Amino acid sequence: MRIFVTGGTGFVGTALVPFLLSSGHSVRLLVRPGERRLPGAPELEVVDGDPTHPGSWMEAVGGCDAAINLAGAPIFGRWSEQTKRLIRDSRISTTRHLVEAIPEGEHFVLLSTSAVGIYGDAGERELDEDAPLGTDFLAQVARDWEAEALRAREKGARTVIARFAIVFGPGGGALEQLTKATHRFAGGPIGGGRQWVSWIHRTDLVRALLFLAEARDREGVFNLSSPNPARQIEVARAIGRLLHRPAMLPAPAFAVRLVLGEFANAVLFSQRMIPRRLQEAGFSFRFPDLEGALLDAMVHQSA
Repeated sequence: MRIFVTGGTGFVGTALVPFLLSSGHSVRLLVRPGERRLPGAPELEVVDGDPTHPGSWMEAVGGCDAAINLAGAPIFGRWSEQTKRLIRDSRISTTRHLVEAIPEGEHFVLLSTSAVGIYGDAGERELDEDAPLGTDFLAQVARDWEAEALRAREKGARTVIARFAIVFGPGGGALEQLTKATHRFAGGPIGGGRQWVSWIHRTDLVRALLFLAEARDREGVFNLSSPNPARQIEVARAIGRLLHRPAMLPAPAFAVRLVLGEFANAVLFSQRMIPRRLQEAGFSFRFPDLEGALLDAMVHQSA
């Protein structure tokens, strides 16, 4: 397949693009002005453009068989109103323009990202793809993000919504922040520590994306997460063990909210996501268990 990729220079994309190429596919990678370039390869074509605005880049979507939409501004950090607009617009506008660029009536596949945040604070409930959705800021962004992507069905495209859990892998992402905190002896439980954390190893995430791109009979919403979510305190303790550092100093919820403001919901909410449809489709995880996933990510991070 020839696959058009947005957001391919980010934490997930820099693993996905080489994986697609090594699997025998060719890639058209959309790169915004000022973004870093991936190492060149004969099967990699770079397209310049800003996906939040319509432009000549949209012509490159034609001639492709599929698109994987990873674009979106980072959510980490305290949110100002300007930051919230950027979080929303970088997802909604990019997806809208990408769908507009999809040729009508052809056998096209769109895989568009969403996130576990769509479920809001769910307590102890297991969250499969049919679970009720949240109403907070991130949940509403994800709802609207998915709605834009699902418009591709009107053009006859097979459309897959990939709801990402927290992604663990070397070289960045959530794990980098957690290991930094643990190195400073501040990697203990956040809030009560009993909230559920849904996670996935980056290797399994990129494998799942290609699996769904190639699965001609699969469409709709898929949770992309390990089948074994963990309590937040279990994540903290596992990282502490691997780093030989104590993970005991708790961060009370009120202090987290004081420092992080509205973004605190993203780390305090309990989300026990289960990849029911992915497993029913026959996908096999290489890293289903937390400690093995963290060990692999940390080994490669230090290599």
